[in-house]
Amino acid sequence: MFGIHDLPLFILSGLMLNILPGPDSLLIMTRSATQGWRAGVAAVMGICTGTMVHVLAAAVGLSAILATSATAFMVVKYIGAAYILYMAIGLLLSKRKDAETAIVVPPLPYKKIFAQGLLTNVLNPKVALFFLAFVPQFIDAGASSKPLAFIILGCIFNFNGMLWSVALAVFTGLASARLKVAPGVSLWLNRVTGGLFVWLGIKLALSKQH
Repeated sequence: MFGIHDLPLFILSGLMLNILPGPDSLLIMTRSATQGWRAGVAAVMGICTGTMVHVLAAAVGLSAILATSATAFMVVKYIGAAYILYMAIGLLLSKRKDAETAIVVPPLPYKKIFAQGLLTNVLNPKVALFFLAFVPQFIDAGASSKPLAFIILGCIFNFNGMLWSVALAVFTGLASARLKVAPGVSLWLNRVTGGLFVWLGIKLALSKQH
């Protein structure tokens, strides 16, 4: 149907790829652990919106520019790396707030968390190249509308990813609440995640097109 083949394999492969840890998972878990599962879900919605941007761009051929133009790839790569490092600095600079010697990690508005998830995903050119390399393998060469088949597969991938990410957010948030994570632990969680984001930002900046 729609020129799509091996759909069960696509779904299984996509699920396994979504489970792999990366910047998106780190952002979801950090927000869920420090602000509750709703904050994690806000990050998930931003990430899923970013994924759809990549899917639609790839379907109309825009992402192909990233695959063929070294300059375009470099520009997007450095912007994405800079944004990830910007978030890392914010996490690393979480400070002690003097209020009866308590440590308070200021919560972020859900809109800002959504924007973080969106930009983290959209500004990662590796995501665009992933869709160009992975999705076409499940589209028949003789499909009547390859862009439509691409969008359908992209939506399926995104939906499955959303289910996994929401489950991750809820599990992390509930586990954090049950364990009653102390403010000091939340502070250090931000710093550890910030350190990981520094590594991911540098890794993205040094990544190659192929």
